[in-house]
Amino acid sequence: MLNFLINNQNYIEFIFLIAGALISGILFYVSIISILEKEIRAFRVSFILSLITIIPFLVIYLSDFPFKIGVISVIISLIFITIIILFFPYQPKLKEGFQVPRDKHDERDIMFSRNELKPETEKYDSYYLNNPQKKELDDKFREKPGLLSSDSSMYHPYSYASAHANLEVIEALKPAVNGSVSENKTEVDPFKISSYVKTWCKKLGAHSVGITELKDYHLYSHKGRRELYGKVIENKHKYAIAITIEMNNEMIQTAPKGPVVMESTQQYLNSGTIALQIAYFIRGLGYEARAHIDGNYEVICPLIARDAGLGEIGRMGLLMTPELGPRVRIAAVTTNIPLKMDMFKEYSSSIDFCTICKKCADVCPSRSIPFEKREEINGVLRWQINSESCFTYWCTSGTDCGKCMAVCPYSHPDNFMHNFIRWGIKNSYIFRRFALYMDDLFYGRRPKSRNLPNWIDL
Repeated sequence: MLNFLINNQNYIEFIFLIAGALISGILFYVSIISILEKEIRAFRVSFILSLITIIPFLVIYLSDFPFKIGVISVIISLIFITIIILFFPYQPKLKEGFQVPRDKHDERDIMFSRNELKPETEKYDSYYLNNPQKKELDDKFREKPGLLSSDSSMYHPYSYASAHANLEVIEALKPAVNGSVSENKTEVDPFKISSYVKTWCKKLGAHSVGITELKDYHLYSHKGRRELYGKVIENKHKYAIAITIEMNNEMIQTAPKGPVVMESTQQYLNSGTIALQIAYFIRGLGYEARAHIDGNYEVICPLIARDAGLGEIGRMGLLMTPELGPRVRIAAVTTNIPLKMDMFKEYSSSIDFCTICKKCADVCPSRSIPFEKREEINGVLRWQINSESCFTYWCTSGTDCGKCMAVCPYSHPDNFMHNFIRWGIKNSYIFRRFALYMDDLFYGRRPKSRNLPNWIDL
């Protein structure tokens, strides 16, 4: 071995220098991507590290000292061993798989429904008679200015007015979620029509599309909004199509400021529009179809998306997609047209990462996201956020916050660098821990909210 090292000293020294240059070059590449993403801290850290990293390699390469070739060989070996350890495909299986919820969720219990209850009305009195423990909690958010209020702490006239406009359009679209079915039924091939629907959705702007069997636990038990309040939901459709759409990263990074609610409502509108188009299309072929859009759901969209293989439910209670994390909005279509269902995918890596990360819990302004491990709730092992304190903060800030979404390491932009890291997170238990440490180093454990984009901050 010693003779081999001596005989190949120049070759080994060259490999050593190339290794140092590659590490430095990768860090410099990270700094370029970071400045393009307007991540100033990440740029500074990666740029400084790119300069510092190459120095010891150059010093050792240019120096002449006893046992130099041995030192170089040890360093090269350590680099390769580290790479092997980081990317070794070790994936311990979750002890607990997904359990089916025992009961349906009542839409009347969600915060948006409770927010619509007006004192001294029959609905208000009836709800709190049956749920007295929730009245004191709900009175707290009623004391606040409210979502999109001009008296809220994050009030911004343009972004709030834009969000209002989005919601008004969504409201105008609600009557179109269901409709008459064509009497002329077109025979379809499940494989071909499923492929057609998915491709069309993506051409319309969807990020991902999945199809699953509509399960009982996907459905709310009762409607909880507006004139349909209290109506028992009876949906006999066989299939459900989940549609996700990306939320703009620059807008989300301003969370919890005005642009986040502007972007959130915009993508609720966009995802809803796609769902409506698909529903109209299916009804035109002679099959029943109902779109489920913001404010007019019969289903719990994240559960449908999860079972359709689009992601996993994370610590913050949102769907964690493998490419964009929680930085998506979801709509759904339920139908009886014959479709090819997607295979369920177990994203145990996402659950493991959420278990160790806790970054969303650290930055949550209302401390609504738990730090503890998952607990069994309604027969399902999951994290339970404090929806009352979360919504109370929304009514204080006037926006739907989104701070948890903004800091999630999965939420970084969809590019080669971040996709490579997400690939490592998916495939390696050890890399996940390394990636979390590096995310904290480059972006900070509690990143500050970005300033409003120039075109908004007029």
